[in-house]
Amino acid sequence: MSEQDQQRPKPTPFPHGVFLPNGLNTDPPLPANDPTVGYKLNHFMMRIRDPEKSMKFYIELMGMRTVFTMNVGPFTIYYLGYPQTAEHRADLAKFGGDTAMKLQHTLGLLELYHVHGSERQATTPDEGAEGAAERYYSTGNTPPNLGFGHLGFTVPSVPEALARLKANGVEVVKDLGVCDRESIPISDWENERGVGVEVKGTESEIHPEYAKVFTKIAFVRDPDGYIVELVPQNVDPLDP
Repeated sequence: MSEQDQQRPKPTPFPHGVFLPNGLNTDPPLPANDPTVGYKLNHFMMRIRDPEKSMKFYIELMGMRTVFTMNVGPFTIYYLGYPQTAEHRADLAKFGGDTAMKLQHTLGLLELYHVHGSERQATTPDEGAEGAAERYYSTGNTPPNLGFGHLGFTVPSVPEALARLKANGVEVVKDLGVCDRESIPISDWENERGVGVEVKGTESEIHPEYAKVFTKIAFVRDPDGYIVELVPQNVDPLDP
């Protein structure tokens, strides 16, 4: 390591390859009277271009169900979630009604946002996708418009879920059993600028403990090109 490299501040305070519940225990206390008590991460919104294709992906292939829809005028919103009880799975109308009544207290909802007319707009090639797929919305994973990474879904069996998606023509971004530089979500565009460069034998190398978990995870693309992560529900991050 050069003297210049030694003088550079470390990009992270965390030790290489160590799984740290609660990080370095530097979070401030959260007393019962804290003004944020009761806050919830309720939903995530994504713009979509073709509701029919998006509904097929998230409902038929990913198993979500409709909580409610609303045509607002210039756009239509679709709220999706997972029925959590046998009663709700057997009665989807009740699931939608019950969940809508306690919408603000429900976790893990997906809001798909279709702006009317977007389906008629011109698209541009997505160089990161197979077959030079055409995209309208920025997915956050194509340079230089990087930002949003992926939606993460946990599933009982990643191999079975992935096989179903493949059989239905869904593009696989990262298959199972893979953990190499090409499969990690860092672009060549970033590396060319000295960002996220992996150097073997140093602390910038992908740690083998992370690789054990990453090989059990898969990534696919939804109809708009957003990346969807499939995570096995039976993996213990402390003992991969």
